[in-house]
Amino acid sequence: MKRRQLLQLAAAGLVGLSAPPIVAAGRAGAIPIGVGSIRSLVPELFADPPRPPDHSSVIVIGSGFGASAAALRLAQAGSQVTILERGLRWPRDPWREIFTADMTADGRGLWHQDSFTNITGMPVGPVDRFGGVLDTTRFENLSVWRAAAVGGGSIVYTGVTIAPEKRFFDLSFGGRLDYAEMASSWYPRARSMLLPSTMPADIYDSPNFAHSRTWDDHARRAGFQPEAVDGTWNWNVVRDEIAGRSRPSAIVGASTFGNSNGAKYDLTQNYIPQAEGTGRATVCHSHEVASIGSESGGRYRVEVRRLDPEGNVLETRTLTCDKLVLGAGSIGTTELLLRAQATGALGNLNEFVGRGWGTNGDASMTRSLGPAAGVPQAAPCASRIVDESSIPLTVENWYVPGVPWDLGFLGSLGMTIDPLRADFRYDAASDGMTLSWPRGGSRDTVEALRAVQNRMAEAGGTVVSAEPFTRDVDDTFTAHPLGGAVLGDVTDSYGRVKGHDGLYVMDGALIPGSTGAVNPSLTITALAERNVARVIADGR
Repeated sequence: MKRRQLLQLAAAGLVGLSAPPIVAAGRAGAIPIGVGSIRSLVPELFADPPRPPDHSSVIVIGSGFGASAAALRLAQAGSQVTILERGLRWPRDPWREIFTADMTADGRGLWHQDSFTNITGMPVGPVDRFGGVLDTTRFENLSVWRAAAVGGGSIVYTGVTIAPEKRFFDLSFGGRLDYAEMASSWYPRARSMLLPSTMPADIYDSPNFAHSRTWDDHARRAGFQPEAVDGTWNWNVVRDEIAGRSRPSAIVGASTFGNSNGAKYDLTQNYIPQAEGTGRATVCHSHEVASIGSESGGRYRVEVRRLDPEGNVLETRTLTCDKLVLGAGSIGTTELLLRAQATGALGNLNEFVGRGWGTNGDASMTRSLGPAAGVPQAAPCASRIVDESSIPLTVENWYVPGVPWDLGFLGSLGMTIDPLRADFRYDAASDGMTLSWPRGGSRDTVEALRAVQNRMAEAGGTVVSAEPFTRDVDDTFTAHPLGGAVLGDVTDSYGRVKGHDGLYVMDGALIPGSTGAVNPSLTITALAERNVARVIADGR
């Protein structure tokens, strides 16, 4: 009977999703709508970006958590900072459809790709090739989700912003970083900028969070104790959505492709405008860095391509700087270093470049045939559980993205402290990277999360998985790539690249594959705050 119900629900979902459930500006989603339609929806995307100067005191590559923190502090210290970001700069508006929806996505969602499979296993597309906010980089056995927008990962993440427990932190960092220092100084500094907070009771009790309440109930029945998590959501904007004072975004499951009304308090609302407010930082969006190198006299060389929103190269330039900050994320930073090492553009890079890479133990988890609320599932995460019965792990109370109404599916995001690590290698033929991630991923992660999933399914009377769309535990993707230029290996203990004065890593590439079974955003930000403070204090 359960199997028959599941198939009926799945069929109902597909009918709803293949029809146009969301229509705006006379269009239906999940089809090519044409770049002209995107221009009419968000004309700001087509404005010319600021042009970087030929030479800068500091160039920061990327505009995510680590990059933005470094840019702000360096600008406050008096440096002229040029921020190079490959993605577009997106506006905010309480009523306009700036970003696209998860399931009915168009080209605004995907970075120059035709299609996408979200974590429910459901396809999105075909869509126009456009400079959308999410880049799904595919390696042989793994898909890595990356951001491509001013604000980096803060645009596409689900907002969970928490620090790991000390015991988990120490397991992940293995003595490379002192937890007491991070907890006393740098986590608080990052929190003071990002402003995370737990979900208020009135929002938790509202209709679109019925799945969150059900998830918590099932966790308690299974013997777990849900604990509230901090998220970088503007709860007053979420209240406006509930009351009809803003176009629905957070409460209808928008997050993966951004929140048009600013409900998610991303970096374009804190670090980035504060850096620009110094008068010494310029964000040059639509500028993709192709390569980096050193020049005689101690300067660094940055080869950059200016792109239009469709990905056409409009201009190529060579920029120089006295100091170069790599903040392009684990994948982007590692690729730039590996290419520079292979081509000889940067001498003295050591053998650790590309090593120590991990997925933060990520896996999506899906259950089905739970209570159906009949309204879309809201995106903000309310809670998580911790389990140490095998490898340490956490499971977050997630939503099912892209489903236009609640069909009884329950989603979770699992993160484990799994020791599995992989290496990147530069491939000259493709001028890209290969990844040694094993086929089948990590059995330890899948089995540990499956045990938790099964307990909650039995306690809640639900069915594990949502076949034929997605498995019960799926670790074939990661949204939290970490490593490749690990702290203490490629760099010193403050992100200064060994053998290269004035070259720094300030992003997730520093982290040895795991941030202690929690989302990495707070740790990346805090680590960048710590490192750049020492760089400024030391003058190098």
